[in-house]
Amino acid sequence: MILHLDLDCFFAAAHRINNPALENIPIAVGGRSNLNIFDTKKQTRELSKIEGAFTSSILSSNDNVSFKDYFVDPDGRVRGIITTSSYEARAFGVKTAMPVAQALRWCPKLQVIPPNYPLYHQLSHQLRLLLEKHIPTIEQFSIDEFFGDVSGWIKDEDVYTFAQELKETIKRELGLPISIGVAKTKWIAKLATNDAKPYGVKVIPEHRVDNYIKNKSISDFCGIGKGYQTRLLNNGIKTLGQVKDKKELFYSWGKFGEQLYHRILGTDEAKITITKEDTKSIGLGRTFDPEHSRNEIRRRITILCRHLSFLSYKGKHNPMTFSLNIKYQYGEKSKDSFYSNRNFTEQHFKEEVVSMFNKIDNHPSHSIVQINITLSNFQKNKAVTLDLFNQEEDTKQANLTSSLQKLRDKFGIDIIKSGGEI
Repeated sequence: MILHLDLDCFFAAAHRINNPALENIPIAVGGRSNLNIFDTKKQTRELSKIEGAFTSSILSSNDNVSFKDYFVDPDGRVRGIITTSSYEARAFGVKTAMPVAQALRWCPKLQVIPPNYPLYHQLSHQLRLLLEKHIPTIEQFSIDEFFGDVSGWIKDEDVYTFAQELKETIKRELGLPISIGVAKTKWIAKLATNDAKPYGVKVIPEHRVDNYIKNKSISDFCGIGKGYQTRLLNNGIKTLGQVKDKKELFYSWGKFGEQLYHRILGTDEAKITITKEDTKSIGLGRTFDPEHSRNEIRRRITILCRHLSFLSYKGKHNPMTFSLNIKYQYGEKSKDSFYSNRNFTEQHFKEEVVSMFNKIDNHPSHSIVQINITLSNFQKNKAVTLDLFNQEEDTKQANLTSSLQKLRDKFGIDIIKSGGEI
């Protein structure tokens, strides 16, 4: 059997662990674009201990930051959106992606807390270590979700008791409430977790899958986005139970349609993913209030490059392609990529990305609201210098980059900044 484990209101629950005053009252964790990366003062940051597309690599802490300091602008405007709300808050209609200002109107007694990402990542890492002690095979699906395969480890008739005991162990050792869905396949187990919440266990035996999905809405199933929901509704399919007789239709949609058909029916053979794929790219970006000063934009680009250089060093990557995307205030976009035939160094990276910006800034009269920079096309043989004309310079810069990153690794990523960042 396969278990799907999903932490209940994770971010909110994390803040309750050492603060009993937050129990049984409506609370929510809010967020806004993390712009302290551009501050000139030193910030406390750390690297996440968990990996995956669902996580940020560099984490900033907002611990002990007040609501006013984090959410209220100098003009008194409340900014930010809700990222997680407790069940007490949800009873008032407070939900994910709702503006904080609206949430406070709907629930005036709502306590909105600034995020503490290092805490969430640390707890997620601790949960994984705990699960690895109890389950032979673990797949981390998101920061607060895991799959576990207990086939051949726990008898089917004992799996409910096992899941209940595991749920209580997690609450006792980590202070986190979790819900667990159990089935023969991953995606039915994940569907079952919705019915297990809050803080429960739901087991769907293989012979009961057809009856279980019979009246479930297609919107309940993981993997059916709005586009596919529209396609299914146009074919008269509103519930998961109606899918079984539409095999030919799903198969006509190619590999994904075939895969989705069997996932819904609980007949797919997808296994727990335990192999780590090679990283294809790393990126960093920020969205901010309209900024017109090109010198300030270049400063922010340089800061993002510094952080990406550190991530590249930590991941032992030698990227050959640099990509830059910018977005203007009124929706226009501009982008470009640069292929480098030199070993990666922080200085060369910064110079090329700033040069790209100067070239693609097609609307100089418009303010900019977003910057995204990506490193990709990793060269495995890091020792090779492909550009012989820059070999001596590259060697010097590579040594300097390595020295800088070692210092940042030891003392923090903000310990050394370039003059242009101040």
